[in-house]
Amino acid sequence: MSENDDAFVYDEASGEWISAADARTKAGADDGAATEVRDSVGNLLADGDQVTLIKDLTVKGAGQTLKRGTLIKSIRLTGDPQEIDCRYDGIKGLVLRAEFVKKR
Repeated sequence: MSENDDAFVYDEASGEWISAADARTKAGADDGAATEVRDSVGNLLADGDQVTLIKDLTVKGAGQTLKRGTLIKSIRLTGDPQEIDCRYDGIKGLVLRAEFVKKR
């Protein structure tokens, strides 16, 4: 038994303190499960979908604002249920929150 097995970590999903060994076991089980990403109205998103922005978004670092109704083509899921990765003209590495898009 290593010294990290005696440590406890806070599990945000359950709201309880669990042992580090249990946390590793739980994390291993979660890796196999697919993360569901849903848009602002609850539609399930998948890689390659097209989405439309539902509000104006200021892009930090690009000095640009994406207007409501802008079409974003070919999104990619990041593994985080709140974020999607996409491409847009002149903006490299654009990550949008799923709550600001609607599936087309």
